[in-house]
Amino acid sequence: MLVLTRKNTEAITIGDRIQVRVLKIRGNSIQLGIDAPPHVSIRRSELETRHRVTSSARNARPTANG
Repeated sequence: MLVLTRKNTEAITIGDRIQVRVLKIRGNSIQLGIDAPPHVSIRRSELETRHRVTSSARNARPTANG
């Protein structure tokens, strides 16, 4: 894992087309802005687990034909 330190309004660039910028720092929370192409999926990690469970359940359902 690469660990970077950024100040308010500073950014990092991933590849050629993804930029992550620190928008606001308040106490122990930060607000990030992410610029990425539309085909790049971005989810918060706590929602990623829920997304996987929902996708697995959807794929496990029997079809109408059997």
